Amino acid sequence: MHDLHLRIEPGKGRRAALEEALRDAIRAGRLQAGTDLPSSRTLATDLGLARGTVVEAYAQLTAEGYLRTRARSGTQVATAPSTPSPAAVPRPEATTRPRYDLRPITADVGAFPRNAWLTSLRHAVRTAPDDAFRYGATQGHVRLRTALAAYLGRARGVRTTPDRIVICAGFAHGLALVGRVLAERGRGRLAVEDPGLRPSRDTAEHAGLTTIGTPVDAHGLRVDALPDADACLVTPAHQLPLGVTLHADRRASLLAWAGAGSRLVLEDDYDGEFRYDRQPLGAIQGLSPDQVVYFGTASKSLSPALRLGWLALPESLVGPVVRQRARIDRHSPTLDQLALAHLIESGALDRHLRRMRLRYRHRRKILLEALATVPGVEVTGIAAGYHITLLLPAGLAESMAVERLAAAGVAVDPLSFYRAEHAGPPGLVIGYGSPAENAYPAALAALVSALRSALR
Repeated sequence: MHDLHLRIEPGKGRRAALEEALRDAIRAGRLQAGTDLPSSRTLATDLGLARGTVVEAYAQLTAEGYLRTRARSGTQVATAPSTPSPAAVPRPEATTRPRYDLRPITADVGAFPRNAWLTSLRHAVRTAPDDAFRYGATQGHVRLRTALAAYLGRARGVRTTPDRIVICAGFAHGLALVGRVLAERGRGRLAVEDPGLRPSRDTAEHAGLTTIGTPVDAHGLRVDALPDADACLVTPAHQLPLGVTLHADRRASLLAWAGAGSRLVLEDDYDGEFRYDRQPLGAIQGLSPDQVVYFGTASKSLSPALRLGWLALPESLVGPVVRQRARIDRHSPTLDQLALAHLIESGALDRHLRRMRLRYRHRRKILLEALATVPGVEVTGIAAGYHITLLLPAGLAESMAVERLAAAGVAVDPLSFYRAEHAGPPGLVIGYGSPAENAYPAALAALVSALRSALR
């Protein structure tokens, strides 16, 4: 490892300034090809930055081809171009809105069941007792917790009761609450999937946990590679970005790992409602409710604008999590909770999900048909959710593919964006939840044309 002397220019965002400083050092030859860079944690400490800022800068420069990551070897300088590179790889969090947004970050919000939600919201306002307009219960309204306990039991195999459910503002909020409880108990080592959701790692670390990347393969999380940790965060239904499901044998092994060390499994039921080729496997939580914290959310089934999520907790964690939330933001909007409860009780949520499964299945089918005309690429993952992972052929760098797509007005995620510690093949993560239905064929045409151009 080498100490770095970087010129961080003022007047820019911290991540953008760090990326530019690293590019300049590589172009000028001050950082030569093969040079080992400090770990993201070390560099963040040296520069007074958040670790997530350094992780994102490293990922961006890896996607552009300036850096490379190698298993157990950290991050190295890959090349030292003497002239400025072409346009940088678009960041998934870019603020400029692309013409065709094929990043896996949002559902088809145009299909939000407006009429059904309005009916449920009107019902909530009309029938709510006066007490519903006061400060609400920190744990969540009992009517929604009761509706969720029944719904999760039949739809996802979750074994819980209303008194073990806590309503929150979404997955990140729930993870922050549980993370703070674990950190305060001195149980701060969290194994996470690598590649995996970077925002989840950032949220966990901000809550006081130390995240440890654990590799993922075609059968999901490598349980045999789990570190000595206090808990493990896993997306068993449909992993982002690789699109795989956690194999049944590994589910059992994961619970055995948890039981052997009084550990917790944090189950993000990502895409749990959306499986197109068969009945989805039930949640891991149903196999061991006292070892698993189950996270669910309305963000993908309905809309992230609702800011409603839920935790199904082991009994011992309910009180600590509720007390943790009471210190922060008291409770979720009561009328929205009552509206969601009515949507579930009336069957409107089930009807909406059936419609969305048909829509996403069709979108996935025509996306695969379009990609079949692009030579040399390989699609991975199961028929679920609303994203696919496209592995690129040898000789086509992520940076080139993303650059050509950006020039065509198409935004996707480079696969390297999701990697933390473990290297892997180049690829793209493509979402099909958006754009709008009438723009989707044009988006696929632009996607295929740009990929073919990059291959040429």
